[in-house]
Amino acid sequence: MKYILLIGDGMGDVAIPALGNRTPLEAAATPTMDRLARKSEMLLVRTVPEGYPPGSDVANLSLLGYEPELYYTGRAPLEAASMGVDIGADEIAFRCNLVNVDQRADGRLLMVDYSSGHITTQESRQLIDALQAECGTDQVTLYPGVSYRHLLVYRGELPAGFATVPPHDHSDQDVAGFFQSYLQVDGFCDLLARAPGILAEHPVNLERARLGKRTANGIWLWGEGRRPAMVTLEERYGIRGGLISAVDLLKGLGVLSGLAAIEVEGATGYLDTNYEGKAQAALKVLDKDDFVLVHVEAPDETGHQGLVLEKVQAIEDFDRRIVTPIVEEMERRGEPFRLVVTMDHYTPIHRRTHEDWPVPMFLYDSRGMAVPANLPYTEAHVQAVVQGKGLGPLSGAAFFRRFVEQELRDE
Repeated sequence: MKYILLIGDGMGDVAIPALGNRTPLEAAATPTMDRLARKSEMLLVRTVPEGYPPGSDVANLSLLGYEPELYYTGRAPLEAASMGVDIGADEIAFRCNLVNVDQRADGRLLMVDYSSGHITTQESRQLIDALQAECGTDQVTLYPGVSYRHLLVYRGELPAGFATVPPHDHSDQDVAGFFQSYLQVDGFCDLLARAPGILAEHPVNLERARLGKRTANGIWLWGEGRRPAMVTLEERYGIRGGLISAVDLLKGLGVLSGLAAIEVEGATGYLDTNYEGKAQAALKVLDKDDFVLVHVEAPDETGHQGLVLEKVQAIEDFDRRIVTPIVEEMERRGEPFRLVVTMDHYTPIHRRTHEDWPVPMFLYDSRGMAVPANLPYTEAHVQAVVQGKGLGPLSGAAFFRRFVEQELRDE
């Protein structure tokens, strides 16, 4: 049996007037997902337990069958694992976004763009390298990542009550109050004071400004945490395989769960990602192993940006360029397989951030289902089917056990 988990990050939404009061998933042309869903079991899964932030870190940890209550320490340590950065016992990892902010004369600091115009990896690495060269210390080390997503490792203790916020939760909002909290941390003041000047004078930003693109004029730290201790999926469920994503967070989950984190050239985490390369990489994993996870970031990014038609496009691309080639090849091979299509969380266009609502998914088995749903895949259809059975949402761990048809092994 082959097990295939396909995740359209942030794909879920609510009815949008511009789409005729349909969600992007309802409006998108998704013939393969709908064909499979009609023959599948529909499930609701609570990927974000009560009291946890509705981020992709918590949600995808759940989708891999790990209880956040036992394994979650923060987002950045997962990204560090992907980047091969070892977090010591006295160190704390932070996600470091390159952002575009607007410092107003009245003291407000507006979060204009959490992604600096989706700056390229080649450009952003030059900026992070420059910041490390000028501002790196025994306490603070910066590591370049992908696009606007980077890493800072801090050696020391944080002040009591210190907390951060994700920049994408505060688009077009005043973040001056949050920014002030960083000044409480010994070792951050010099970096934060000098970073805007270093970034403003860098040739990368000068060229972006000349071309009319948004510059990366600041950094934003969040998602802090220490290295988690995780049991591998092979130890826990007896399965081996690979994970395919453009995002360091997901790759880090792969590393810590014992999956091979597959690099795909041209995987960007946005609408221009290499869909075909990711689909082919997934099939290659299934040549020798029994599990693969494919993660597509574009629906989430377009949700954060409030882009309706682009989110519809991202979902259609997910169906046509990820789900379709993988399913058609597996059907051609004639091997039995179980496949799940899901989102990790909702990213509603009107909110431009994540919600912790239970996510709708379908579970397809090539051998057939006793009572198939006979409905296309939409948020409303899944909710109606599950509620019609008098059932509630499953936990992430309960879902994963059901997916791979195994009981949880002794740990």
